[in-house]
Amino acid sequence: MTSAASVTALQKQFILEHRNDDVRQLALSAHRYPTVNVAEAIVQISGWQAARRKLPRWAAIDDILYPPHLSLEQCSSQLTAAYKASIIESGDTMADLTAGFCVDAAYLAQKYHHLHVVEHNARLCQIAQNNLPLLGITHFTISQGEAEELLDSLPSQDLLYLDPARRDEHGGRVVAISDCTPDVIRLQDRLRAKASTLLIKLSPMLDLRQILSSLTSVSKIHIISVEGECKELLVKITSTATTPEIICVNLKSDGTLQRLAFTDASEHQSTCPYAATPDTYLYEPNASIMKAGCFKTIATTYAVRKLSPNSHLYTSDNLVPDFPGRTFQVQAVTPFNKKAMKNFLQGIQKANLTVRNFPQSVNELRKRLKLSEGGDTYLFATTLLDNTKVLIKTSRVSKPA
Repeated sequence: MTSAASVTALQKQFILEHRNDDVRQLALSAHRYPTVNVAEAIVQISGWQAARRKLPRWAAIDDILYPPHLSLEQCSSQLTAAYKASIIESGDTMADLTAGFCVDAAYLAQKYHHLHVVEHNARLCQIAQNNLPLLGITHFTISQGEAEELLDSLPSQDLLYLDPARRDEHGGRVVAISDCTPDVIRLQDRLRAKASTLLIKLSPMLDLRQILSSLTSVSKIHIISVEGECKELLVKITSTATTPEIICVNLKSDGTLQRLAFTDASEHQSTCPYAATPDTYLYEPNASIMKAGCFKTIATTYAVRKLSPNSHLYTSDNLVPDFPGRTFQVQAVTPFNKKAMKNFLQGIQKANLTVRNFPQSVNELRKRLKLSEGGDTYLFATTLLDNTKVLIKTSRVSKPA
């Protein structure tokens, strides 16, 4: 078992010297290092290599210990953990009931005077004992055990945080809330009795209506994407919850974010204007907005028009610089027929292809158009308001810093 005490000076030197190596090749040459536990060193080396991308703050500290791959795969990224800390109020005490590698706990704890870590895995508890002080978190206690078993003996908290495991006893992925561990649906009354605020991280695959029908007192659901990829759903439950608010967020690696908030009522009351043909600019909403389905709210908020009810593409004559998604300048539009497309695609050997409300898939269309992937041309295959199938040729618009 790796612990702070078991990482000898020799082991640490080996890890630092080889942490940029190919771990597969390193494993094959383990016999060359008889005085080093190469298998344990590889866990640390591969962990550091993953942390460089996902957790650069962790990777910058040489004495951080890393868990096996699965725990690193399941933990939050630095970007999403920092976002969680930014949306909660400061308080006295909090508990992370499913701490894992303690990425979320390390950020959330910055808003509280005391952090209680609950984790069933003994190895992860040892790693947390080593890592948290290195990250500036010294006001913590650790309890090894299951959240369900320790919950009743836990003192009252200002915040309870949970990230239920999404794998069954055989290691297979699960999505439904009730299939995750712990089952927060079954525990929700006990959880609310212990804290005024609950924060629960859930799979991005879950349907929002399922969450609202399964959990009570939901005040907010944050749909969190990173660089256009939907990563997680974050549910906030409070004792004073009224109308649930849905918040769509796209985090960028440069520290900026795109944000759009709405309620079911505001979406229902919004109107969505339509355009017969694309105007000067074309907009593709980010993944969080596509997940939320707030297609009328986005049109009203940003003064854009939709191409058709099911296309989920928008257009405008004037540039909307803060639109939450990708922005393109329209160069040409053609009906989807063989003769028109031949002239339309003349001189184009490769393009970035997107399909929205269109009968063919990207792969089928790419094969038919004989286009390789990449380049500066962006093609959208979609259906207009009058049911006409078209190709839209565009170029990417860079947004101001």
